Amino acid sequence: MEIARAAAALFVRQGLRATRAEDIAQAAGIAPRTFYRYFASKEEAVAPLYAAGAELCIQAVRGAPAGLSLPEAIRHAVEHTLSPGMRVSAASWEWVRTLIRLADASPALGKVWAEVCRTSEYALAETLAERLSRAGASGAMGATGVAEAAEPAGAAGPVDAAEPAGAAGSLRSAGAVRSAGDNVARPAAIPPQLRLAAAVAGAAIRVAVESWAATTSAPTGPDGPAALALRNLTALQNYAWPGNPA
Repeated sequence: MEIARAAAALFVRQGLRATRAEDIAQAAGIAPRTFYRYFASKEEAVAPLYAAGAELCIQAVRGAPAGLSLPEAIRHAVEHTLSPGMRVSAASWEWVRTLIRLADASPALGKVWAEVCRTSEYALAETLAERLSRAGASGAMGATGVAEAAEPAGAAGPVDAAEPAGAAGSLRSAGAVRSAGDNVARPAAIPPQLRLAAAVAGAAIRVAVESWAATTSAPTGPDGPAALALRNLTALQNYAWPGNPA
C-alpha cells in the first residue's frame, strides 16, 4: 500500500503524464525492479487505493445489522462509507476526486479503475449471497445465536485523515473480502438475479462517485457522493430482491 500512496501523491502533485514508475519507486523507497515485481505499469500502482475504497463499502454491507434486507444493507453501507467523517475524511475525498478525474482522462488509468469496479461488483454479489445464506441459517436454527456467531466484527478500522480514501486495505480478489471466520458455507453459485442486483447497485455507486468527482461540489450535502448514490439506488426500489417478502 505504501507504493500506492506514493504513486497517488505524485499523480496528484505533478500529474500522471509527468510521473514515471522510477519516480514512484524512489518516493516509496524501493528499487525500480521491485516496483515492476508488483505492478506492470505506473497506472496499476494506484489500483490498491481504488480497490480499498470498494472494500470498505463491501465490508460495511457484510457488517450491516442482520435484520436489514439486502437493499437496506447496501444503503446502510453507502451512508457509512461515502460520507466524510464516517469512514473517510473530507481531505481524503479530495484525493478521490483527483484520482477519479485522472482515470477519466487517461485510458490506461481508466482501465485500472474499470477492472477494480468489475472485481468489486462480483465481490458485492458474493457478499449479498452470504447475507442471504446467514439469514437462511438464522431462520432455520433460531434468530439468536447463529446470526451472532456468523456476524463479522464489522468494517475495517477508520481511515487516517492524512491518507487517500480507502488506504486501510486492498481488494486483491473477489474472495479477499470474505471473512475468514465466517461459519456459513460459501454458496456454490451466485444466482443471476443477485449478480444483476450487485451490478446495478455497484453502477449506482460508481456513477455517483464519478459524477461528484467531475464537479467542484463538497463531499457532503445534497451533491455529495453519498447523497448521489442514495438517489441512484432508488432505481432498485422495485427490484425483486431474493429473500425479500413479496
